[in-house]
Amino acid sequence: MGPAAKTITLEGRFQMHRAGYIESPTLAYETWGELNAARDNAILIFSGLSPSAHAASSAEDPSAGWWEDMIGPGLPLDSDNFQVICVNSLGSCFGSTGPASVNPTTGDIYRLTFPVLTLEDVAEAAYGVVRQLGIERLHTVIGCSMGGMSGLAFCVRHPGAASNFISISSATRAMPFSIAVRSLQREMIRSDPKWMNGNYDMQDPPITGQRLARKLGMITYRSPEEWIQRFGRQRTTATEENVNDPFKVAFSVEAYLENHANKFSGGFDPNCYLYLSRASDLFDLAEHGGSLKSGFKRLQLERALVIGVETDILFPIHQQQELAEGLAAVCLDTQLIELDCIRGHDSFLVDMDAFRPVICDFFDGDCS
Repeated sequence: MGPAAKTITLEGRFQMHRAGYIESPTLAYETWGELNAARDNAILIFSGLSPSAHAASSAEDPSAGWWEDMIGPGLPLDSDNFQVICVNSLGSCFGSTGPASVNPTTGDIYRLTFPVLTLEDVAEAAYGVVRQLGIERLHTVIGCSMGGMSGLAFCVRHPGAASNFISISSATRAMPFSIAVRSLQREMIRSDPKWMNGNYDMQDPPITGQRLARKLGMITYRSPEEWIQRFGRQRTTATEENVNDPFKVAFSVEAYLENHANKFSGGFDPNCYLYLSRASDLFDLAEHGGSLKSGFKRLQLERALVIGVETDILFPIHQQQELAEGLAAVCLDTQLIELDCIRGHDSFLVDMDAFRPVICDFFDGDCS
């Protein structure tokens, strides 16, 4: 949790969506801009699995955020006109209550005693934050990747709590390919001897399993087309320490995966990762009413925007089309934008030149 993150505690018993409860969870959040007098200019952002609430820099924390080029004065999410709020997901490890937190009832770290986590729980916790901030109705809910499903859960559980919804590289539910990938990632972490059935030493976590899971993740976050252009079959320069290793990192793409694995490992609690990963698999809009059609009928939105990327293999373009079609049936002002970005699922984090104009148009802003 960065120094600028604020926290709100939801006092009392927080009932989890599937089963069980937690006592008085804490949620970390950050804001940019101010609420207007009518308190109707708030934008709530749900992040993907691994980011914190630090979506952009601020006076309190000048370090760059994960969506730095999207939030601020004159940017698509214009903090001169809106109050932008990003809440760290329930179950995460950047200031919000999760498996790495201390259970106030027992005094011990939750670890695997934390109840089954769903994206409905993530949505409900964020709703609690919004209400404590004195906001009755949000201008817009925005969700990226996993956050798109969290945002959909928010809108279906609290119809009318948001006027507009933007889904970015997300879906109504996870498909077999993404479920299979995440299942293997979780198995990699749980197979690391240091995981110890979730009872690992916090100072010596299962880094090997995390590194492997991150590498597999990076393969699905980007696209084969990008890697052909970026790496081709370019070789690395062998270093002294691995010159006798017949399986040493030899290609630039291998070095790229190594670098990302090393940056991620140790920075994210393994049990939190497991819980949020599983929550991504469990979400299905069809559970809200018995079918996708019924789920969509529960929504009360004025406008909706679905943005997808043609090279995304984790949330492929046909899932964006399905989401847009369902939204259009209940929200006439629904738009689907299919972007021809080469960087796959991660495009919304790195290809700002493609995403900024689309978001600007939605908010009728001039970001040129």
